[in-house]
Amino acid sequence: MYFPNTRNQDPMRISWIVLDIEGTTSSTESVRTGLYAYARPRLGPWIDAHRDDPEVAAAVRETGGATTAETVAILHGWMDGDVKATPLKTLQGRIWAAGFAGGELTAHFFADVPPALRAWHAEGRRLAVFSSGSVSSQRPWFAHSPDGDLSTLIERNFDTVNAGPKREPASYRRIAAALETPPGDVLFLSDVPAELDAAAAAGWRVTGVRRPGEPNEHARFGAHPVVASFEEIV
Repeated sequence: MYFPNTRNQDPMRISWIVLDIEGTTSSTESVRTGLYAYARPRLGPWIDAHRDDPEVAAAVRETGGATTAETVAILHGWMDGDVKATPLKTLQGRIWAAGFAGGELTAHFFADVPPALRAWHAEGRRLAVFSSGSVSSQRPWFAHSPDGDLSTLIERNFDTVNAGPKREPASYRRIAAALETPPGDVLFLSDVPAELDAAAAAGWRVTGVRRPGEPNEHARFGAHPVVASFEEIV
């Protein structure tokens, strides 16, 4: 495994590669436009149809809305502001999972991603995901790729519920502990410099992903190595 713009790196030490999704493996538009547009009109009906579901009931309580209409208004406000609120992520994840299962949704991946994931897996690198999207939405996303089921390559999934905020070093320490792996043996790929900063502060190896046309294409990655494609890492 090649580490761009770095020196004295031992690629054999990398046992886990942890992936961000939005802007890294998949386009931001496919998530914010495709998935958000699918979930938005379905939030109210989903809440009303699943009030006896403990996870849904807990998410609704956490919004603070007194009625379905109030709850949906709060959720829509969070969506409009791109707020990474756990109740929103929980409900969206459940709706998306049903959409994927019903064949109404298909995930998007940059063309270089599926071959790289398969190559890394074949080399014996273990793969995990850390995304602000809920674990319940991550799994069907990778399972319903146009390039086939990629979920079989992903061993662990982490989100802001089971790991913590993506811009806090403590979250990456929790993940390394859960993976039972020294921090220096984990590589994190993300398009968000602040996330890379947090992972590096926790002792991880990091590489920025600068995708053409993505919101963070022109972001400042500082001293972190940067690639435009996973092909530069393989």
